[in-house]
Amino acid sequence: MQFTSEQRLDDAVFEREFTLGEIPGILWTPASVSVPAPLILLGHPPLGLHKMYPRLVARARHAAADGFAAATIELPGSGDRPRWAAAEQARADLRRAMEAGEPVSDEIIDALILPLVDKAVPEWQAALDALLALPEIGGPVMYSGGVISIGTRLAVVEPRISAAVLFAGSFVPRAMFEEARQVTIPLHVLLQWDDEGNDRQAALDLFDAFGSKEKSLHANMGGHTGVPQFAGEDAAQFFTRHLK
Repeated sequence: MQFTSEQRLDDAVFEREFTLGEIPGILWTPASVSVPAPLILLGHPPLGLHKMYPRLVARARHAAADGFAAATIELPGSGDRPRWAAAEQARADLRRAMEAGEPVSDEIIDALILPLVDKAVPEWQAALDALLALPEIGGPVMYSGGVISIGTRLAVVEPRISAAVLFAGSFVPRAMFEEARQVTIPLHVLLQWDDEGNDRQAALDLFDAFGSKEKSLHANMGGHTGVPQFAGEDAAQFFTRHLK
């Protein structure tokens, strides 16, 4: 991990950009914590860190206010990373189906999501290795955000992640339902009931499939970007319960 820039956003948060090989990322740490801080991995859709930055930094500020570090990385094929022909084709097929008002087929969903999960999860694990080697970062670790299939796979294969807040706002391949049954960590799942880009029934079925004994579904009216403020506050309480 190589840090490429550092700035103090205010009296409470340090922000450092880094690269891990070819993977860009950002680490936010609370300025006032003198002991190693718990860590939240901030998941996001494959829209690029630059576009997602306002929402990511807002989440990181909330985490820092509670004494937690937060970090994110650029997903494969997103931002300034090399374009990925198969992913570009899958996105084009998705747009074409949605613009035509046609159902999104399992084949399109599989081509869009499964290769992304296969590539992104090992990169998240490599980032976690590097982050936990820093003296200012300690455990425990949580994952928070989307793509929900990435969070599901991480919850299965990464034992250092002790709990997760998952955003049900992306398509779910059928293969992920079997993986969901293997998830045992505590889960807090956010669902926007009127999410225009999400299959609500698939999200509900995925929640039902999760094998965790502690899992809660928080559904709110509104579209994809209409998550109410109190939903974020509920998620923050979940972070505090499992990170302190």
